[in-house]
Amino acid sequence: MDLGIRGRTALVCAGSKGLGKGCAASLAREGVNLVITARGADALEATAVELRKLGVNVRTVAGDITTPEGREAALKACPSPDILVNNAGGPPPGDFRAWDRDAWVKAVEANMITPILLIRAVLDGMIARKFGRIVNITSGAVKAPIPELGLSNGARTGLTGFIAGLSRTTPRHNVTINNLLPGPFDTDRLRSNFEFNAKKLGKTAEELRKARADANPAGRFGTIEAFGDACAYLCSAQAGYITGQNLLMDGGSYPGTF
Repeated sequence: MDLGIRGRTALVCAGSKGLGKGCAASLAREGVNLVITARGADALEATAVELRKLGVNVRTVAGDITTPEGREAALKACPSPDILVNNAGGPPPGDFRAWDRDAWVKAVEANMITPILLIRAVLDGMIARKFGRIVNITSGAVKAPIPELGLSNGARTGLTGFIAGLSRTTPRHNVTINNLLPGPFDTDRLRSNFEFNAKKLGKTAEELRKARADANPAGRFGTIEAFGDACAYLCSAQAGYITGQNLLMDGGSYPGTF
């Protein structure tokens, strides 16, 4: 299927590794020109080299998208994107008793306020041009909270509530806003969680990894390629009638009806 977005421009946050890289690659294969951000300049440039081989223009912005300076630099490089993929690393796991106010503020700024401010910066331009696709990478924990990821549970659920309202005001202008909720994907983030829990449980990270994969109805973890393709579809011309949705990608782990 031709997704009808060839020649469009996307701003992909945290696009050098993991799920963000998967989204950037899938958009590039559809002919979308990219501006990708990340904190690590070396990994960012390496990813850009890979993506340019797909025949699209790729610009890089090294910086922390969760800071005012990082957002300013990204928007200076890409002030009028047709597509915005919001993404930022999640806060660390732990016990809520150890999280002070600063920890909560940092989590909310990264995983709620940053995407809202980026949306505010680009939304009216999308409306004026009669095309826009915004995808927020959140977490399966929005549907099924993970106790040790309380900072993420809280911040990302706050974003989800905000998007639920805003996303209903834009589709008449051919602008949609949706959330992608990853479950267990084979990323650095997942591996770090295994290492954290292994220390608590007196097991190895590999033991926990195998048990978690076996317990998933799919019998495995997701790939960044599959995640990216789902993102690309939500950004497609054909997806103009989909807005305000939370697409859970977890291999069937969530047991609920809704």
